[in-house]
Amino acid sequence: MRFSRLGAAGALAVVLLAAGCGADPAADPPAAPATDPHTGHSAGSAPPPAPLRTGERFADIGLSRPYKPAAPNGGTDEYRCFLVDPQLTEPAYLTGSRFLPQNAAIVHHAIFYRLDPEQAKAAGQVDADTPGEGWTCFGDSGVQGETAWVAHWAPGAGETLMPAGYGFEMPPGSKLVMQVHYNLLGGAGSDQSGMQMRLADGKTQLKPLETALAMAPIELPCEPGGTGPLCDRETAVADVAKRFGEESGQTVDQLVQWCSGGTPKPGNTQSCDQPIEQAGTIHMAAGHMHLLGRSIKVELNPGTARAQTVLDQPNYNFDNQALVPLAKPIKVTGGDVVRVTCTHDATLRAKLPQLKSLPSRYVVWGEGTSDEMCLGIMVMSAG
Repeated sequence: MRFSRLGAAGALAVVLLAAGCGADPAADPPAAPATDPHTGHSAGSAPPPAPLRTGERFADIGLSRPYKPAAPNGGTDEYRCFLVDPQLTEPAYLTGSRFLPQNAAIVHHAIFYRLDPEQAKAAGQVDADTPGEGWTCFGDSGVQGETAWVAHWAPGAGETLMPAGYGFEMPPGSKLVMQVHYNLLGGAGSDQSGMQMRLADGKTQLKPLETALAMAPIELPCEPGGTGPLCDRETAVADVAKRFGEESGQTVDQLVQWCSGGTPKPGNTQSCDQPIEQAGTIHMAAGHMHLLGRSIKVELNPGTARAQTVLDQPNYNFDNQALVPLAKPIKVTGGDVVRVTCTHDATLRAKLPQLKSLPSRYVVWGEGTSDEMCLGIMVMSAG
């Protein structure tokens, strides 16, 4: 699997290489479902957690006091990272998570990155050197070195349970960075979110998990009749770099290089084929796009006799992004190929309360809710 993450300050760091992608500029977006999921963002309360399994316990982490986000650089989004400590003195496994967005109107998503003790010390220094709670962290944890994505939340997710017998390793002294994406287009105020961790005793050996990401570019022209300076691609990419940092603009170019041979291919639908270098098993999957997303699909070995579908959401709903177990775990081997395909629809902009007052733009990959992503998220074990 190509394991990817948004590296320091938003640059795309690739652990396993990617190649061979395409776009379908002529593809029409699928018809909107009878109940259109694109009329606005809703927020509901999280359902109660499932009963604890043998050897598990709950641990609560989160913000000790409210934080009021403020979007930098003239944007409407802030990515803020907070160092949280589960107080681990013995080996443990993270076997489930239940994020509780205190101000759901402004919380777009949350990601939890595991830090080893040395990284935790460095993160503590970053926190101490930054005014206010936490630090700005567009793209990733803002901490040097490889950090492990061990939990996340997006709208529609309740408690996420790992399969029985599996968990994310949590060594003694490890801490977490809680990255929260605040979107100020649809709300305001402060936030004091947190997460209920489900921890299993490390004395019971579980099979370790890791998170793999499959990504594709976004090259979505302005809607028919849309005009303005941001309908020019170069101007739009420069605007992303202004709001989120130069590395974010570089990410746009890197995705095009890896997935389209260096030439942008404007269109509603984009895809990217990524070779798998290590054997493993995919247990859970989710798709992530923003408000203009219509559909997302993750496939293994498409177009061959060994083709399998990992995830297929023909009517993508921003408010239903839960990470779900596969009906049957899928084995992967070196030489396999994973493809992620996303369709976006620029005409949805006129329907969305958060977007319809914004100027038309050529949409590319970007961290903001008014930008877009195409991301397949997979939880898998090695071997």
